Amino acid sequence: MLFITRLVFLAFNYGSFHQLGTWDYIIALWFDLITIGLFFLPFYSLFLIPIPIRGYKTHQVLTKILWQLTNTLLIALNLLDVEYFKYTSKRSTFDLFSMLSTGSDLNQLASTLLKDFWFLFLILIILVTISTWMYSKTAQTFSTFKVKGKNFYRKNIIAFIILTPTLVIMGRGGFALKPTGIIEAANYCKTENTAFVLTTPFTMIKTVNQGGLDNVEYYSETELKQHFNPIKQSVPQHILPNGTNVMVIMLESFGIEFIGAYNNQEGYTPFLDSLIEKSLSFKYAFANGKKSIEAVPATVASIPTLMDNPYISSPFGDNELNSLPNILKKQEYSSGFFHAATNGSMRFDGFSKICGFDNYYGRYEYNNDAHFDKTWGILDEYFNPWTARKLTEMKEPFFGFLFTCSSHHPYFIPKHMDSKVKKGPQPICASISYGDYALRIFFTEAKKQPWYDNTLFVILADHTPASITPEYQNRTHLYRIPILFYHPSGKIKPEKSNDIIQQLDLLPTILDLLNIETNYYAFGNSHYQNTRKEAITYIEGTYHYYKNNKMTSFSNGKARNLHDFTVQSVTQADSVSYYSQEIKSIEKRIKSIIQTYSRDLILNQTTVDEKENSIHN
Repeated sequence: MLFITRLVFLAFNYGSFHQLGTWDYIIALWFDLITIGLFFLPFYSLFLIPIPIRGYKTHQVLTKILWQLTNTLLIALNLLDVEYFKYTSKRSTFDLFSMLSTGSDLNQLASTLLKDFWFLFLILIILVTISTWMYSKTAQTFSTFKVKGKNFYRKNIIAFIILTPTLVIMGRGGFALKPTGIIEAANYCKTENTAFVLTTPFTMIKTVNQGGLDNVEYYSETELKQHFNPIKQSVPQHILPNGTNVMVIMLESFGIEFIGAYNNQEGYTPFLDSLIEKSLSFKYAFANGKKSIEAVPATVASIPTLMDNPYISSPFGDNELNSLPNILKKQEYSSGFFHAATNGSMRFDGFSKICGFDNYYGRYEYNNDAHFDKTWGILDEYFNPWTARKLTEMKEPFFGFLFTCSSHHPYFIPKHMDSKVKKGPQPICASISYGDYALRIFFTEAKKQPWYDNTLFVILADHTPASITPEYQNRTHLYRIPILFYHPSGKIKPEKSNDIIQQLDLLPTILDLLNIETNYYAFGNSHYQNTRKEAITYIEGTYHYYKNNKMTSFSNGKARNLHDFTVQSVTQADSVSYYSQEIKSIEKRIKSIIQTYSRDLILNQTTVDEKENSIHN
């Protein structure tokens, strides 16, 4: 059943897996066995217990219920990622339940999920029915184990002694010192194929109550700071006047695949394209994750998610942070976080308080459910201009953060807009077109406000969306999003830069543009400083590091692959063996980032010492 559901998974996501070979299927079977060993140990322990109770009806009913629950759970979890993988590009981990349990997202989505993915529920019913029938056929196989007397104990004790340790060894993945984990998949297959060989039940159980981080030690403290130091110092650029307002607009799922400015004007975003022409934009801009919940900490606090659990829902989610609202508050900025979704969605309301935002504005603050899409939140065409007007009520200078939500599955388009949006080969195309229309409405309303001419606009996407285009399913293009800086005065010179930029770089870059002198803690670098132009992401035990024109895949302490991310191709040659010296330098950089990240999050040291900062000021 695990292997059948894997084939279903592959059939719906074939474009994401290139050059699958026989070995990948063998490793996939190995992970199936590990999953069975982990999940079925309780069932077999009860079934094999060497006491003559197997013939009793109560025992038979209990074992069948336990088996049925376990069997159904494994099939259901493996089918879950048939569709969800398109959005995350990895097998789901236990944090998914934590995300769904906050707010009312799950209740709102239930009917939509049943409507759109009914075929998965049908497959689930069919496979559970077949496996239940097969289970009933095994009853006679164990009839000899029901014999009473000496023969019963001899057979059953031997079976218990042999099979229970076998299951334990299976569940561990062998005799290694440590049980097999998610990260081991990268040892046996290409990093882009790890989601194929893994099973969702396996990744789920491996991340239950997971702290998220091991305190790795690659270098001494002195060596570590030579390779990476998160304590940075701003360098005022004096491009914009002091006291400039800041408005960050995060567009849900706006990958560059759908943006005309990056595709010879063949796209769904005419208004965003016009802004890009007037802005400092970047050809190679990267999100630091594949989920909205990972994008906000990266953008607002320069904290990535380099672990299986998103930062917000991890044990470190309430750590102290040097976030933009906290830093700007010392410069007498007011701040507001605007999210059109239902309050509690992805814990953004709570995280905004940790970051120091003065106010959170969601669906409940908007207070007009006539504009509710019945799934996620208030439609962008209404929430966006409302946000622009609400900003006028804030004390200047201000820091505003708007996170849109309409360009998200189920890609709802209101009836009055159906004929006005541009449709395409994917359902999200019309939704992106609608989101671009709503962005235009925001700026139309913003231009009427007194703060508009003195505001820096930073526009970016949270992550790339699900895609059916093979090249945008590759790791080299999986994180590419728009990032642009726009000021109505034109003081920020319009340019399409070839420099790498990532969401982590926004905090340092904004501080430099606002002429604020301060020390701060960040994993990113300012675009305006002579520092590394790099990006880093993490998915299923593998780190992807982008620098110059190369993407390095790193797992289990070493570089695995090296690809040219500027090449528009579905398949690429691996050139890791040709750049041995460069790889050594990259490995040092990645290891130092990982060590700093794990140490500082575990010790809650992701801020700058106030005393040190006051001395600097």
